[in-house]
Amino acid sequence: MTFSLGIVGAGQFSGQFAKLFLAHPGVGDVYVTDLLPERAERLAADVGLTGTFPSYEAMLASEAVDAVAVFTQRWTHGPLVLQGLSAGKHVYSAVPMAITTEEIAAIIDAVRETGLTYMMGETSQYNPATVHARNQIAEGAFGRIFYAEGDYVHDMDLGFYDAYRYSGGEDWKATASYPPLLYPTHSVGGVLGAWGTHAVSVSAIGVVDERGDGVFDKEVSRFGNDFSNATALFEVAGGGSFRTNEFRRVGYPSHIRESRFRFFGTEASMEQLATVALWQDKNGVKDISELLEPKPTLSPDDPSLQHIAPELRAAFTSGSAPVHDRARLPREFDELHNGHEGSHHFLVDDFVTAVGTRTLPSVNAWVAARYTLPGIVAHESARQGGARLEIPDFGDAPGV
Repeated sequence: MTFSLGIVGAGQFSGQFAKLFLAHPGVGDVYVTDLLPERAERLAADVGLTGTFPSYEAMLASEAVDAVAVFTQRWTHGPLVLQGLSAGKHVYSAVPMAITTEEIAAIIDAVRETGLTYMMGETSQYNPATVHARNQIAEGAFGRIFYAEGDYVHDMDLGFYDAYRYSGGEDWKATASYPPLLYPTHSVGGVLGAWGTHAVSVSAIGVVDERGDGVFDKEVSRFGNDFSNATALFEVAGGGSFRTNEFRRVGYPSHIRESRFRFFGTEASMEQLATVALWQDKNGVKDISELLEPKPTLSPDDPSLQHIAPELRAAFTSGSAPVHDRARLPREFDELHNGHEGSHHFLVDDFVTAVGTRTLPSVNAWVAARYTLPGIVAHESARQGGARLEIPDFGDAPGV
């Protein structure tokens, strides 16, 4: 049995997922809506979607749509997700889950009360380094994990200026100042997605931007933000800590690898950099780079990517890595594009399977809160000069 899906937002990211949702055997009709109707119409025509809706409200009011997938501006996710759940729709949301503790609490309450499926599409859940660390932790290979690191290092000059101009219109500089720590799920989720703990406190430091081009300028920013780089140190439940970096002004080749991770245990450790990954124990070092390296499935020069900045195209062309177990995926995906180091196929399948079987997806509302809320509190810590702050926790999902 299939369900119908409405895609909210026809920007650079959603088009890649529209193709996958349309191809999945668990999904029937796929619609799209956008604040700019011409973008929705273009996406529907390019991908072969069922049709468009004139507004999100019209989509939610329609009995033709069973679920929605939200691919809109980062700070809009919380309210749009709540609208979808209130209208009786299952919801897939791009990251982050929300930007306030109150929005996160409201989403969890709505999921609990309605029984509907909610999933946050965190790509690091299936980052090859996270997958490998998760597998090794399950086997006890690390011994006791006591420290980890997760970085999301993506310089604004490498495609982000173009992306914000595309999505932000004339006032794009006001939104390009989005606080790095309010987009924490790639770094935090990549650590916690393997470790299986949660953050309980944080101290963070923000670096005030000095470019002087109106981005990360408090007077221009709709978020009152002037931090372009930030580092956070988290304490975790059960003992131990992890550190994350969210960098937007950094001399680093993010087009090669923008997320990277390191895990340290009493018996072994694992470290990943831009072009190399190593497994280390007390006897020596093993190069595991090949195991974690996705094999591209789409050329960066493909016509479907012409509207995306060249520096961002790698995120949409990476296939699966050897560490990925593709056995559970529908065969319809075998020849389709993938992205973000092989995660897109798994994220789509997670959501479709959860809706179809009425089971919890991998990054359900409670997991999404643990990936998102630490960054919200960390940003406040940075605003307070590094004050150590407690991180609220909404617990595990019911039945987990």
